[in-house]
Amino acid sequence: MGADAFLTGQTLFDGGAGIARHTHNCPESVTVLEGDAVVEIDGTEHHVTRFDTTYVPAGTPHHFRNASATAPMRILWICASVDATRTLVETGVTTRVDAEHDKRVRARASEDGRRPGSRPG
Repeated sequence: MGADAFLTGQTLFDGGAGIARHTHNCPESVTVLEGDAVVEIDGTEHHVTRFDTTYVPAGTPHHFRNASATAPMRILWICASVDATRTLVETGVTTRVDAEHDKRVRARASEDGRRPGSRPG
């Protein structure tokens, strides 16, 4: 058995909330667990709903937003490395995904698309 490991987590988006465009240093898979989302991957938008799964290659700009203005949306994200990083496209700032993830924090529409104190997905 190999030494490969994955970093996983969930992000809950309030109505209208989204995460800023970003890239990762490894592939990422995201499954919608609840609600409806719009995902933009490398400039192309897709509408995704419960149990739809996306694949984002390393270095590919992408972001998710809640398609509903009122209902919550939850995603399960899986990064293909425990050393996953996120680089915000707009600023170039890079952080480790495991350092910024806080299960108690929810994405809020009022915070420029980023979760307060942390991320994303």
